Amino acid sequence: MQAVAGGGYNAVMSVINEITQWLLPMAMVLLATGTALVLLRRLLPDEPETRVRRQITQLLMILVAFVVLALAVPLPSDTRGQLLSLFGLLLTGVLGLASTTFVSNAMAGFMLRSVASFKTGDFVRVGEHFGRVTETALLHTEIQSQDRDLITLPNLYLINQPVQVVRASGTLISAEVSLGYDVHRQRVRDALSAAAADAALNDAFVQIVGLGDFSISYRVSGFLEDVRAMVSKRSELHSKVLDQLHSAGIEIVSPSFMNQRPLTPEQVFIPKRDFAPEQVQDQVDAERLMFDKAALATRVEELKAQRAALAQELKALQESETDSDSNSYQQSWRERQIASIDELLNTLTVDPNEIR
Repeated sequence: MQAVAGGGYNAVMSVINEITQWLLPMAMVLLATGTALVLLRRLLPDEPETRVRRQITQLLMILVAFVVLALAVPLPSDTRGQLLSLFGLLLTGVLGLASTTFVSNAMAGFMLRSVASFKTGDFVRVGEHFGRVTETALLHTEIQSQDRDLITLPNLYLINQPVQVVRASGTLISAEVSLGYDVHRQRVRDALSAAAADAALNDAFVQIVGLGDFSISYRVSGFLEDVRAMVSKRSELHSKVLDQLHSAGIEIVSPSFMNQRPLTPEQVFIPKRDFAPEQVQDQVDAERLMFDKAALATRVEELKAQRAALAQELKALQESETDSDSNSYQQSWRERQIASIDELLNTLTVDPNEIR
């Protein structure tokens, strides 16, 4: 009986030792990996400028954890070698299959960052898509359209398509209109130039862009410094073109329409102005509604750049050998500015899902 009891005890202890040999290495590897991932989240927060490094580091840490786990568990040498070989084959196959998507988009993301043709807050047009850039990540770029919708574009698509970027220093706002040959071009040019002036555009000019069979195509353009109001200013220019042409007695109708109307020659198609100019309703700030996330992302980037400049100035003052009240005041002032910016960044930096 004692022999049987001793044999049962030894069997139980053998099973416990076997489980311990398996569970202990697995628990240690998982604990170390989890701790490293938590530290990584603190060192590299989920922000546009650190997102690429964070994603790559997370991927490498997970791959290393798999290899360490295979080496730590008590397996025979042959089995461990076969497991590592299988893992290598699976990793190679996954990378090979995903080379046209993941790897290609990742390489395209690195290329976009090296070229730096646009940044957060810029207006871009890619193919049929137009909007302001809200986020640039490793695999994709997000823009916000005029409908306030968020459009995710793969970086590979941006590399293969021409990207039109509106310069932050200003852009040209244009409007086109087709008028009949019976209207002298000088009258049209004067009216369109006045429309551009009413829209507060600088350096306006008028071009004849086409001579059709029945009409002449004119284009008026002017320089706009504040590109953030580009959408509203383009609409305003169109409205001023209508007002100036109608005020000048120039009809904006097609010749076929004019030839087919059963009306007297004295009849003109110009709407009557039966309201006072000061009674025009105030318009909503369209850009604020359209590009709210892009505006917030731009503001955050500007604050971070301002904070970096203040931190560099503060470091130079601290390393300076000058010990005076002026130096101390300058350091104190910059420290207060940095603290204010940090507080404002904590207020503005929210979860991107909340902005959606």
